[in-house]
Amino acid sequence: MLSFLWCLLYVTVLGILSHYVGEALPREWFRADAAPFKPYDWEQDGRIYERLGIRRWKDHLPDMSRVMRDMTPKRLSWGMNAEQIQNLAAETCVAEMVHRVLCVLSVGICLIMPSGLGLFLTAVYILVFNVPFIMIQRYNRPQLIRLAEKLEARRERIQNACADTVM
Repeated sequence: MLSFLWCLLYVTVLGILSHYVGEALPREWFRADAAPFKPYDWEQDGRIYERLGIRRWKDHLPDMSRVMRDMTPKRLSWGMNAEQIQNLAAETCVAEMVHRVLCVLSVGICLIMPSGLGLFLTAVYILVFNVPFIMIQRYNRPQLIRLAEKLEARRERIQNACADTVM
């Protein structure tokens, strides 16, 4: 029982620290169009996640940006420009990286509780508390990038149309 409480303390501390580390990371380190964040071919432009029903469950999972006021909100809003949406795509890269690192650090659970139960808790921690959030980031990011590209193209069309007018 004591080792279970240590595991609980471990994942709690990991969660708190990962928030602050994630917020401190420079966003320019993260490029949505570069590995490991760009879409893989097997993701089929997000269709693989749609087959897993992501549209049905993704909005029901907790979103830390709703709780922690120091975080960038992870919601689109009317009037956002291409740069703001690109910043949101970078936020998805940071969130994905944090959850990937948490998966690696989950090995600590097995070190604290070296038994079948420790292995089970590690699997639950990875599969329930990290993988769904990685999937959400990987599903949302290509859509955000496409939206930013459309908004930028629209801005350029409007700018060029204004430049073409004869006075």
